[in-house]
Amino acid sequence: MAPFKLDRIDHRILEALQENARLSNVDLARQVGLSPSPCLRRVRALEDAGVIRRYATLVDQAEVGLPVSVFVSVSLERQIETALETFEEAIQTRPEVMECYLMTGTADYMLRVVVSDLAAYEVFLKEHLTRIPGVSSIQSSFALKQVAYRVALPLDTV
Repeated sequence: MAPFKLDRIDHRILEALQENARLSNVDLARQVGLSPSPCLRRVRALEDAGVIRRYATLVDQAEVGLPVSVFVSVSLERQIETALETFEEAIQTRPEVMECYLMTGTADYMLRVVVSDLAAYEVFLKEHLTRIPGVSSIQSSFALKQVAYRVALPLDTV
């Protein structure tokens, strides 16, 4: 399927919604220079095409008692399709795992895990991660400070 063709107005709509997904259609239309009806049609077209996948609320992890971020490199015993599928299915059930990427390089997967403290990470590691069939090594790095965090894509660079 060919990628959805975005024009300048689509970019402005996406930039505005990335900044504030709670904008009313009237405010969004005003901000991007359209009347409300065409603006709503464009937003619906972006949703239907999968450009806008969903809307979310960003919650401060420290404020809700999950201040620890752990970056975890995981290597599997074998990089065959069934081993990859087994790992991916298991990891998707864990609410602590915020992100999971299949990687090139020395590790097969990179995870971002959030937990309340080191004891909670130890439980996650011992009771869940090490029990996934095919895992051969795990390396954990603890974030000391979050320097940058963005959820808005840099559309002005496209």
